[in-house]
Amino acid sequence: MFKTTSHKALPRQADPRKFAQQGVSLEGFILTSELPRIVEATESNKGEIQVKLEFKLSEEGKRVVVGHAHADMVLICQRCLEPVTVPVESDISLGIVWDEEAAAKLPPHFEPWIAGEGMADLYDMIEEELLLSLPAVAYHEEPCIDSKLYSSGKPVEVKREKNPFQVLEQLKSSPKS
Repeated sequence: MFKTTSHKALPRQADPRKFAQQGVSLEGFILTSELPRIVEATESNKGEIQVKLEFKLSEEGKRVVVGHAHADMVLICQRCLEPVTVPVESDISLGIVWDEEAAAKLPPHFEPWIAGEGMADLYDMIEEELLLSLPAVAYHEEPCIDSKLYSSGKPVEVKREKNPFQVLEQLKSSPKS
């Protein structure tokens, strides 16, 4: 599990190109409530995302940001439709580029982060990475269906009612008077 050594908020705005040239490392948290698309995709706006980022020049001389983000997010279990807390991890490996043309020239192990000139929103970048890391289906680790379908660990006996058409069948086959 990812843990940070200091408990301070990650800055929202940064100049990623300048940070890469200077080899800046950032470590901190983002309140989940600060990421509207995450709030919309989950069942709670409480909690925080732990983030560690390293801006640097890659071996190929490209400006990049690498790091990790971790959050415990509340999603809906697809088995019992109750809330379930799921750890969401995102390994970040982005090439900082100006446009699509520069993105096409990135080495394949870097995804493009198209950042305009000057300051960029780090929260948007982290939010995008976490959204891509959300599980397609969330569910409790332990069996949760049992609590709904079973009373004491044994299957509930289903009583079958008489078929209503069985009465018609009996009337049809009974002798006419």
